[in-house]
Amino acid sequence: MSRLFGEMRQIGIVVRDIEAAMQHWVAVCGVGPWFYADKLPVTAFTYRDEVFDDIHISVALANSGDVQLELIQQRCDTPSMYRDFLGAGHEGMQHWSSWPEDYEERLEYALSNGYSVGQAGDSPRGRFVYLWNEGHPGTVIEMAHMTPTRKAIFDVIRHAAAGWDGADPIRRTWPTGE
Repeated sequence: MSRLFGEMRQIGIVVRDIEAAMQHWVAVCGVGPWFYADKLPVTAFTYRDEVFDDIHISVALANSGDVQLELIQQRCDTPSMYRDFLGAGHEGMQHWSSWPEDYEERLEYALSNGYSVGQAGDSPRGRFVYLWNEGHPGTVIEMAHMTPTRKAIFDVIRHAAAGWDGADPIRRTWPTGE
């Protein structure tokens, strides 16, 4: 557990081919089912304090126990930390995420202790922020506000993984949590 950001809840994996990545995780690692969104709805996206209206990222989520895996493929040329990561020759774990309910307080603490915002956005699930201060590839810190909507969606994904028998490994309908 991070004393600054709380429990590590998610590993964010930036990939060039999300379909191949999902297949790998299912066939080689036995992890699934994956919940896939071709274009995750993101609003108010900023990168280095500049607003970009239409970032297109495809996302797939699955759990292994209580840890969620997030596959991300950016499908546009919008500047982002994902593009920076790939442009540096990396592919794989780009960030880890905590999901604090006290999001504002943790963000203010981080900003007052030397972190700065690399990118941020909002969504129907709630806000998120990626903080600059990566000392090693794959250690960007994300915080995603644990709203009731986000919790409900993530609970569906976690429950689907518990005891998963391998059936229906890639689900192209995003859970609503209802």
